Formats: sequence, structure tokens, C-alpha cells
Amino acid sequence: MKTSLLFAIFLACATAAFGQNYGPALTSSISLPDHPEHAQRAPMAREQNLWGSESPYTFAKGELPLSEFARASAAVPLGDVARNYRKEHASVKKAVIVWAN
Repeated sequence: MKTSLLFAIFLACATAAFGQNYGPALTSSISLPDHPEHAQRAPMAREQNLWGSESPYTFAKGELPLSEFARASAAVPLGDVARNYRKEHASVKKAVIVWAN
């Protein structure tokens, strides 16, 4: 039973492979269209605004210095942050009831 099933699968695969390799040669009535101007060089088109003239989106070309965008922020040292948390933790109200088992 296994041998005949294996043989049937092999026969189907061999038939499919034969059809892929020799099928177009037997029926050569299919002709693909030719596109000779597909990859020619051409100048780029002018840019177009897709949103229309009333668009809230704007863009510009050029370079601006980083100082116009970045804000100078002072970094707080990690030790100072830890001391502040420790002081905050010490000043918070503690629980009145203590459960002991």
C-alpha cells in the first residue's frame, strides 16, 4: 500500500515537472508583449501637492543648525535623584497597624 502510494506521488511530481519544462515548447501559441520603452531615462516630473493649496502641511528644503531645535537641558545626577527619593520616602506617613503572626 505504501509503495503504490509513493509511486503515485512520484508519478504526479514527474508529470508536473515534465509539464513545466516541456509544456511551453509543445504549445508555443503564447507570445509575451514587448515593452521597449520600459526602462528609458527621462527627466523627473515637477513635484505636485497632493493635499491641495489649503493643506496645513508644509515642508522646506535646506539645513538648519541643531541649536534651533534642541533645548539645553541640565541632567540631574543619579545620586541626587536617589537622595531625593530617600528623603521623600522618610517623610511619608507610615502605617499605624502592624500585623504580627
